[in-house]
Amino acid sequence: MSHPDTVVYLEHDGRVLLVNDNGEGPQLPVKGRQEIGEQIRFPTIDEVTKHEIEYEQKMTIRIVFGNQVVKVIKGYPKIAWPKEWALKDNLISDNCVHPVARESIYRSIHRLVSKVVIKNQENEILMAKVKRGHFTGFWTLPGGYMDHDEHPTTGCVRETLEELGIDIVLDDTPPTITQQIFNDEGISFVSFTYQSTWNGAIEDLNLLTEEISDAAWFTREQALSNAVSYFDLEAIKSSN
Repeated sequence: MSHPDTVVYLEHDGRVLLVNDNGEGPQLPVKGRQEIGEQIRFPTIDEVTKHEIEYEQKMTIRIVFGNQVVKVIKGYPKIAWPKEWALKDNLISDNCVHPVARESIYRSIHRLVSKVVIKNQENEILMAKVKRGHFTGFWTLPGGYMDHDEHPTTGCVRETLEELGIDIVLDDTPPTITQQIFNDEGISFVSFTYQSTWNGAIEDLNLLTEEISDAAWFTREQALSNAVSYFDLEAIKSSN
């Protein structure tokens, strides 16, 4: 299944431009189509030009497909809402849509994280040293990925109970909300970090040992020095 080395992912409010291998479009996916027929994909730069579409380039992501590295330019088209373009939600399950386009759509979905800054009466911050994931061996705030049907306030309370064995109550302080794309894979993470108070001792914790190797109280300055997560750093800086 051949594919251009560079394509343009144009999206406008949930609609994306797809073309066939001749650059003709817009092409529409068929949700749930299993047979493989004529390939449809994102257009090349030249094909976008032929369609006379101007766009604002937002970012470039890299997708490895077999032995090929495909450059995907993501842009916002400077046109009225294109109701004749494909609905992005219909691409995923159509086998005629090239995997590069489907992977690009998948990567456009935000990954949601919910965390919490827990402080004691000494204004110290509770952190845990993790044994798996992106920050193995480093100190982080309690929390993690949200479940699919979960509110972020529920997520960080659940994660804290799972990781540390304590049932916390969140303060009324609005969350610190941060968003970041960390590399050219183009995956966007959004973090909601809340605040809570707990005055127990480290010995009172019941650590999830398969995930957490240690826990400790840190001063604000120590927490900032030990934190490596961008989301944790921003939340600690914003905490009272």
